[in-house]
Amino acid sequence: MKKIFLFLLLINLNALAQEPLSLETCYSLAETNYPKAKQSDLIPEQNELNKQIIQTGKYPKIELEAQATYQSEVIHFPTENPGLVFELPNKDQYRTTLTLNQLIYGGGTINAAIHEENAKSITQQQKITVELYQLKPKINQLYFSVLLLQEKNLLLLAKQKQIEEKKKEVLAGIKYGAILPTSDAILEAELLKIEQQLNDVYSSKQNLFQSLEKYLGIPITETTIFSYSEITKGLSETMIRPELELFNLQKAQIDNTTSLLSKNRLPKIYGFAQGGYGNPGLNMLDNSFQPFYYVGIKLNWNVFDWNKTKKQTQALEINKQFIDSEKEEFELQTSMQIDQQTLEISKYEKFIKSDQTIINLRKQILKTSESQLRNGVITSSDYIEKLTDLYESENDLKTHQIQLLLAHANYKVIQGI
Repeated sequence: MKKIFLFLLLINLNALAQEPLSLETCYSLAETNYPKAKQSDLIPEQNELNKQIIQTGKYPKIELEAQATYQSEVIHFPTENPGLVFELPNKDQYRTTLTLNQLIYGGGTINAAIHEENAKSITQQQKITVELYQLKPKINQLYFSVLLLQEKNLLLLAKQKQIEEKKKEVLAGIKYGAILPTSDAILEAELLKIEQQLNDVYSSKQNLFQSLEKYLGIPITETTIFSYSEITKGLSETMIRPELELFNLQKAQIDNTTSLLSKNRLPKIYGFAQGGYGNPGLNMLDNSFQPFYYVGIKLNWNVFDWNKTKKQTQALEINKQFIDSEKEEFELQTSMQIDQQTLEISKYEKFIKSDQTIINLRKQILKTSESQLRNGVITSSDYIEKLTDLYESENDLKTHQIQLLLAHANYKVIQGI
């Protein structure tokens, strides 16, 4: 039973190891595992704390104060009537007070501050989205580089197999004197060269795997299957980049700040109460410790601020113009990149058509060379030259196909689709 369990476990592990890793999955993993993504969870927490701090403006403020003083002079009443005697206050005085201030009307300042904080939080979140989005071109480059190396590896293996089969034919030809004795050595040298190229491809893939692992946060091995979906479909001229939303959110944040500034100019009404115990109390002529209290209401209004708020508002409007300018520049640069990618797509499509024609011609030439090699008309070097020409043409085709896919992927990233 234990052996059966281990067998099933190995099958499951093998299936997991061979699970395809699509380009879209790479995007999702990068957005989740890249260190910058951790800030996305911190921003809502910070926003909630800041709003709680702002909300404290609605709560009563309580202050406890205690003081002991000695003064050089006290109040006195000069009189010439000997029948009137006033006890002068003590020069040493003591007082402890508890004061409460409660905002009754704040002109909507607190709500405006909360709206500004929310706008700031949303903008920060969008900035992270933009920074994570900018990982996509890097992932595209790594992902399609792996695909290109995989295709190159397959072509090298096919070339290796073909030479090995041809080597058997050559050895038979040498045995019967139809082919020169050194012909197999030329093929053997080519096989060693292919082995070096395969090792170079393997090393390059490992470097790419390590780079991708840092972005994705998952292990990548030779068993990982890189599959490319139909990314050539769905191209559009509509731009929906996250940067555009960031520009809009930055302007909305400025609008919220402007609203807060205007509300700060409105009058504010406070209720207050103070209770205490001291010597003297409210009656300055009573030299004894007495409790006391008073309550009231007050209005606070900065009637004239020397146009400070107006100038701050004008400065914020200039900031919005800066943002509009940055947005316009971004759209221009993006449009230029789209035009460039469109040309790249067209170029590789033309290359692929000509590559296929070249390959067909190379195959015909190689077929003739194989017959000539068997009959001793040409040497192994001549055959290897023709085989290498075909391999390079097939490699060009695969390279252009991958570059076309990369151009389409970059086009979609630039557009934001």
